[in-house]
Amino acid sequence: MTKDVIALTPTMPDPSTVLAGLYAGGPGLRVNTLADGAVLQLCTADGAALVSVEAPHLVHHPHEARRLLGDQVPLPEGPFWWTEARANTAVPAGERLAASFAGRLTTVLGGAVWPPHVAHTDVVPTTGLTSSTTLGDHPPAVDIQTDHASVILQDRPVIALTTWLSDALRAAAADGRALQLVTPPSCRLTQPTRAALAVHPNRWIIQHPECGYYDGISGVQLRWHEGGFRPALGEGRKARIAEPFKSRAAAAGASGEQQLLLSIRTVQPAAEDLLLGGALEAAWHHLTGARPVGWGTSEPVNLPWDRRQLTDLARARAQKSASTWLLAVGGPVHPGIATARVLHTPAGIEEHIAFALGYAPGSAPPLAALSELGRLLATRHHLATMLATLRTGRRDLTVPSHFEALPVPVSFTLGPDVVRQTGLAHAESPAPHLAPTRLGPAASPAFHYTFGDGTRSEAWAELQQVTRKLI
Repeated sequence: MTKDVIALTPTMPDPSTVLAGLYAGGPGLRVNTLADGAVLQLCTADGAALVSVEAPHLVHHPHEARRLLGDQVPLPEGPFWWTEARANTAVPAGERLAASFAGRLTTVLGGAVWPPHVAHTDVVPTTGLTSSTTLGDHPPAVDIQTDHASVILQDRPVIALTTWLSDALRAAAADGRALQLVTPPSCRLTQPTRAALAVHPNRWIIQHPECGYYDGISGVQLRWHEGGFRPALGEGRKARIAEPFKSRAAAAGASGEQQLLLSIRTVQPAAEDLLLGGALEAAWHHLTGARPVGWGTSEPVNLPWDRRQLTDLARARAQKSASTWLLAVGGPVHPGIATARVLHTPAGIEEHIAFALGYAPGSAPPLAALSELGRLLATRHHLATMLATLRTGRRDLTVPSHFEALPVPVSFTLGPDVVRQTGLAHAESPAPHLAPTRLGPAASPAFHYTFGDGTRSEAWAELQQVTRKLI
């Protein structure tokens, strides 16, 4: 398997400092480069990778260290550089090499190392290591690769959608493989990682010391078979749910924490002065009183929130790809995270936004503000549809490896263009006993449908009635 070691430094690791770190294994190791120089690898004399080091990222938000690594490392006071090293632990020297590399960086530059207490500056003996003692010729993030699956083993408090993991997901999809992430039960996923692993045939796999392997999202018991993890079918060839997946859910459900989830779709005409991110910024400010603090294309989120910059990136990528994927985060006072996919379609430029906000026990989500938010998005930000749901879930918005109750619909908003396409009469009476609220100007109204406070089990059926008739 591999082991991650992360150096957080107040200044960028310069070439001489990186070189000093790479000498952690003495002068007998080789250095290779991958991804156009974005990854350095310490290798044996015959080229087998021992440690892979990713190019440093400047992170402008100190809270990102706490969000993804917990309270185990001192929280930086300002922007910092995040440098990850992945060690091949198939050889005993691998993890000590990575820890020495990170320790050398922080000794010169200051800062901290995660995991805590592993950093050192010793030279690690590597005499006699050859490719026969390593895992094989895999991408840097992948531990085991078969014809059917790329398997990654990780043990971090929170598994983020890092550039390592993003690249592994893209490579697996391109090769027709499933990406299978294996972690202990204590690990949690960020919302972007959960969304990526929920796409078939990818899986999040829990390695439990007592009951073996199970799916961290569905709870289905798994076993290794024909080059990948597959359901371990029981009597009558039915899938079995692992007991820890069910038992841990009962305790977690009593926490009182909640999550408000918004799915927003906007469609606006393509134009030279187009500026993306307006709907997300407006929703964030309307519900929290603050804007997003940062954005990026992977985690940790490294850039300050800037709609012009994210628009420029989406425009540049549109020359090569049909869509651009972005994510944004909020500050620690109002935990929030959002992903947005920007697409150029015949209808115009579409933004598909998934926005989540977390609430502590006793802190009520602002459900009454959703109608006014619908009006704001419909009149100023080209709203097509907005679905709001409420669920019991962690305030920090991470995903645990046990059952979580499904979200319950709270409201659904139809933008004026969709109302016009559907027909005013249909939009006004999509289902019996469901009277929508008109939003915006009378000549071009939007409609807002409410389904309760997130506790009504029949809300899903009512939502299906509305969407079946209108969309």
